[in-house]
Amino acid sequence: MSMSQAKKRILKVLSDAGEPVKLQDIAKEAGLSVSSAVMHLLWLGKARYVSAPRKSYYVVTDSGKEVVSPPKIDTKQVSHILRELPLEKAFHFYTGIDRYMGVYANSLTDFCKKIMGVTPESIEFHLLRRDFESWLQGLGDLELAEKISLIQGMELSEEGLQKKVYETVKSRCDELASLL
Repeated sequence: MSMSQAKKRILKVLSDAGEPVKLQDIAKEAGLSVSSAVMHLLWLGKARYVSAPRKSYYVVTDSGKEVVSPPKIDTKQVSHILRELPLEKAFHFYTGIDRYMGVYANSLTDFCKKIMGVTPESIEFHLLRRDFESWLQGLGDLELAEKISLIQGMELSEEGLQKKVYETVKSRCDELASLL
């Protein structure tokens, strides 16, 4: 049975916390209702990906960490991910089909800089179509593509989605730059 995006978001929340997390906080951080979070946590518990050290508090197990842990990358891979691309491989921002904004990003760093400069409508358009994920996979950054895929299922406003995408990409850019 494959794991849903919601379950992966829960594992990510728990993994990032590094300590027991209250049910309500898990639901909020994962962009889920409390009842939905409970359903997913029950499945994750049966799969031994999470445990409950005390009532309404959860932690990720070592098996759960393996699910959300990205593979280690070396400086050559980092350089490949951060490389500048030719125009035809750049990310071009649209607000809808045939509605090009005239804005493009030719590297991950450039992409990060331009996210907050485009309209929230554009961010939502590309998230729903999984355009960001495809482009990031083409760059070779499977970890960031996975993190972006988790944002799509969050119940956020267009502005909230834009901010979350920016924060996620900015964090990854900082992380990659520190590896060089």
